[in-house]
Amino acid sequence: MGCRGVDTILPLPNLRIVIIMSDPRNVIIIGSGPAGYTAALYASRANLNPLLFEGLQPGGQLTITTDVENFPGFPEGVQGPELMQLFRKQAERFGTEIVSGHVTEVSLTEGSPFTVRTSDGEWSARTVIVSTGATARLLGLDDEDGYMGRGLSACATCDGFFFRDKEVLVVGGGDSAMEEATFLTRFCAKVTVVHRREQLRASKIMQDRALSNDKIDFIWNAGIDGYLGTPGERLTGVRLVDSNTGETRDHATDGVFLAIGHVPNTSIFEGQLPMDPQGYLLTTPGTASTELPGVFACGDVQDTVYRQAVTAAGSGCMAAIEAERWLETQEG
Repeated sequence: MGCRGVDTILPLPNLRIVIIMSDPRNVIIIGSGPAGYTAALYASRANLNPLLFEGLQPGGQLTITTDVENFPGFPEGVQGPELMQLFRKQAERFGTEIVSGHVTEVSLTEGSPFTVRTSDGEWSARTVIVSTGATARLLGLDDEDGYMGRGLSACATCDGFFFRDKEVLVVGGGDSAMEEATFLTRFCAKVTVVHRREQLRASKIMQDRALSNDKIDFIWNAGIDGYLGTPGERLTGVRLVDSNTGETRDHATDGVFLAIGHVPNTSIFEGQLPMDPQGYLLTTPGTASTELPGVFACGDVQDTVYRQAVTAAGSGCMAAIEAERWLETQEG
């Protein structure tokens, strides 16, 4: 990182350096992924010289996705990490400054300029674009990361196509699980829902739709206790555990889709930005604007419906354009 705009460098215990930036940036983007990088691209092309903090998972959820075949412009498909590298390079080409730091604290409620802090320093900006995304809930089992994208998925819309004529499991009992299971029947020979209870939590209409589908079966009172196969290569099955007796048995499958929800990465904004009961940031309908003037949100951090790379990129474009227009209203 260069020293442009550095006001003071303060030595702290254990040789930690804190950088305090003086002049506010026009735009700070918190988070990467399709939304953050697209916001950076548009902000850069508008000569706003944005600063982007990549966060703990640079590139977002697509960096743990293998084949991406539904993003426009790639007729042969593209690897998720490769796609995110292309996003990053394009943003950098037009002047985005990218920092690998993780934002740990923000001060937004006092108005612009806003303050953003990492473990390495403090920055201020006239506008802030939040694109911290959401994280799919996982089971937390051994080798889970090693199977992700290799038979294990948390997005049927993204990966269902790869399981054409295969038999798969869907884990969960809510609306998301029923929606995923129903969607997968377009491709899969058989879909089996694994639910830890004997009754679904989904709405009646979603239950009826799944229960009446001939291609959907159910395994009740069961959960997944482990994955079978070779981590990093391919998942071949799961170990099921009976919720009542604790007994286990192995079950062969071609794939597993986890549909137990997502967690928006919004903890640092609690008490400062409006959220829905699940923690997703609220924006004015049809815009990327939050209720705080100069603060915008885009991508999965505010999207509870689509959660696709292409829609995230579109909302990143919206956020950048809205930030540019808001800055214009503050001039003079």
